[in-house]
Amino acid sequence: MVETTAVGTLEQALAHATRLLERDPELAVEQLGEILNAVPGHPGALRLLAQARLALGDIAGAVDILQPLARAQPKWAALHCELGIVLARAGRGGEAIAALRHAVALQPDLPQAWRLLGDHLMAAGDQAAADAAYANHVRYATHDPQLLDAAIALAENRIPEAEARLRSHLRQAPTDVAAIRMFAEVAARLGRNEDALHLLERCLELAPGFHAARQNYALLLQRNNRPEQALAEVERLLATEPEHAGYRNLKAVVLCRIGDYEPAIRIYADLLEHYPQQAKVWMSYGHALKTAGHTAQAIEAYRRSLALVPSFGEVWWSLANLKTFRFDAADLATMRRELARTDLGDEDRLHLEFAIGKALEDTGEYPASFQHYAHGNALRRAQLHYRAGNTSARVRYIRAHYTREFFAARAGAGCAAQDPIFVVGLPRAGSTLIEQILSSHSQIEGTMELPEVASTTRELRQQGDPDSAMPYHDALAALDAGALAALGEQYLARTRIQRKTTAPLFIDKMPNNFMHLGLIHLMLPNAKIIDARRHPMACCFSAFKQHFARGQSFSYSLDDIGRYYRDYVALMAHFDAALPGRIHRVYYERMVGDTEAEVRRLLAYCGVPFEDACLRFYQNRRAVRTASSEQVRQPIYRDGVDHWRHYAAWLEPLASALGPVLERYPDVPELESWQ
Repeated sequence: MVETTAVGTLEQALAHATRLLERDPELAVEQLGEILNAVPGHPGALRLLAQARLALGDIAGAVDILQPLARAQPKWAALHCELGIVLARAGRGGEAIAALRHAVALQPDLPQAWRLLGDHLMAAGDQAAADAAYANHVRYATHDPQLLDAAIALAENRIPEAEARLRSHLRQAPTDVAAIRMFAEVAARLGRNEDALHLLERCLELAPGFHAARQNYALLLQRNNRPEQALAEVERLLATEPEHAGYRNLKAVVLCRIGDYEPAIRIYADLLEHYPQQAKVWMSYGHALKTAGHTAQAIEAYRRSLALVPSFGEVWWSLANLKTFRFDAADLATMRRELARTDLGDEDRLHLEFAIGKALEDTGEYPASFQHYAHGNALRRAQLHYRAGNTSARVRYIRAHYTREFFAARAGAGCAAQDPIFVVGLPRAGSTLIEQILSSHSQIEGTMELPEVASTTRELRQQGDPDSAMPYHDALAALDAGALAALGEQYLARTRIQRKTTAPLFIDKMPNNFMHLGLIHLMLPNAKIIDARRHPMACCFSAFKQHFARGQSFSYSLDDIGRYYRDYVALMAHFDAALPGRIHRVYYERMVGDTEAEVRRLLAYCGVPFEDACLRFYQNRRAVRTASSEQVRQPIYRDGVDHWRHYAAWLEPLASALGPVLERYPDVPELESWQ
C-alpha cells in the first residue's frame, strides 16, 4: 500500500510507476491502481494509467480515463493533446479534432498537436484549415531563428516576407528540406504551381521519407490535373501508413477525379465511421454517390450534412442541383431561416439563393424564384473578374488568325488517332444528353468534362511571349508538324486514366473547348467535334439559374451570358467556314422532336453503326458528372424546351444582348451585320 501522508512518498510512487510504464505496463497498472486507491482521482496518476492502458493496447480503456479527466482539467494542454491522440487511435476523428483544437488554443507551441490536427482536418475535408494547421506545425517545430521567422510569416500569410526570408536561407542552406517544403508552399500560394512542384520534387529527391512533403506533392499534383501521378504518390504514403485518414481522404478525391467512384464511396463511408460529425465529408460522400447513380443514398448523405450544419449552402444547392429532387415546405422554411441570418457568409448565402430559387421554381412561384436567382448571381458575379469584352476580343483574334489558309498550310500535321469525340458548346445546351446517347453505344465510352485541353493551352501560354496579346495562340502557330503530333499524343496519354473500358472511342464533354477548336483540329485532325446548340433564351437562362462549381464566369449576368452566346455563335460560324464539314451540330429541340432521326445522324457522323441502346440511353447506369446527371437517367421529355417562358418578363436584358442571334435562331445572321 502506498503511504500518502508524505508528499515525497506520493511523488516517489508516481516516479516508480513512470519507470514501470517504460518496461512493464501491466505492473505500472497495478502500481497506479494502488496510488489511486490511496489518492482517488489524482490527475497525474490517471494520466499515467491511461498511458499504461494504451501501451497494453486497451485504447477504449485509455479513452474512458482521459475523457472525464480532460473535462475536470480544462486548462491542461498536454492532457487534451493526449486525448486527441488516443481518440484518433480509437477511430473517433471528429472528437480528436475538437480535443486537438482545444490543446493548441491553450498552448500554441505544440507542434505534434498541430500536425495531427492538420491530418485530421484534411481527412475531414477542411483543406484550408488543414493548411493553416500544417503551417503552424512548421512554425512551432522550427528552431533555426531565420527559418522560424519565415515560418511565422507563412503561418500569418505574410507571403512576400516569407518568400524573401526563405530565399535568403536557401542561399546559405540549399539542401534544407524543411525550408524547400516551405518555399514550395509559398510558390503554391502565389499560383506558381510548376515552381512548387519542382521544389517538392527536389525535396523528395533529398529526403524520400519526408512524408509531409510527399503529401503536399500529391495534393498539388491533384490540383494541377495530374491525377495519375497524384494517385501514385498517395499510394506510396498509404504503404507507410495504411490507415492514415488524411491520405485516404486524398485518395478518395483523386479516385473521383479519374472516375473510380465505387472505391471512393467505400473510403468515404469508412471515414464517416470515424468522422461522423464532419459535414464536409458527408457532402463529398453525397457528391460521389450522386455521380455514381445512387441518388437515394446521396440525398441521405446530404441530409446528414445539413443536420450538422443547417446553413451549409453548398449542400442545399447540391440537393437542388439533382434537378429531379423536390424540396418540401419544411426545407424551404429552413433555407429561408438560414438565409435571414446576419452572420451568414457569402458562399453559403449565394448557394442558398440559388437553392431557394429552384424550390420556388418547382412550385410555380416564378417572380420570387427569379429574385432569388438574381440575388445569387449578383453575389457570385461580384466575386469574379469576368469582362465580356475580353471574350469578344479573343474571338475576334481567333477568327482573324485561324483561317482556311492557316489550316491548309498545316494539313497532314497532328496525331492521326481517331479516339476522341469532343462535345462542345455552352453549358446547359444538351451536351450531357448527347454524351449519354453516345456512351450507350458499344464502341463509345463516356468520361467527363476533361480538363486536358485547357491544361495544354496553359502550357502553350507559358511557352509564348508573355508580352504578346495572345501568347497561347502565338505559341501554337509556331509549332511544326511533329510538335503538333506530340500534343495530340500527350492529350491521349493524359486522358487514358479516364478510360475504363475497351471501347475504341471516348467522349470529352468539356463545353468550353469550343474556344480551342483550332488547337483540337491541329493536334487531333481525325477527332470528331460535335456542337451542342439550344435555343438561346432557353440555354442562357438555364445557365443563369445554375451555380457552377468553376469555369463559367460569364454565366452570372444576363448581359454577359447573352454576349457570350453571340461570341460562341460567331466563332462556330467562323470554323464552319474555315473547316467545312468538320463540325457536326445537334440542335436540342430537334433531338427532342425526332430523337431517332437525330441519333442516326449523330452516329453516322461518328462513323459507328446504329444501335437501339442509344435510344434507351436512360437505362445506361454509368457515372454522370454534370448537373444533368439525373435528367439523362430519364426518357427525353419536352418540358424543358419552353420552360424559360415562365421568366420571360425579366429576361429583356438577355434578349437585348442576344440581338440578331435570337431573332434568326436556328439560322445564323451574316456576321458582319451584328459583330
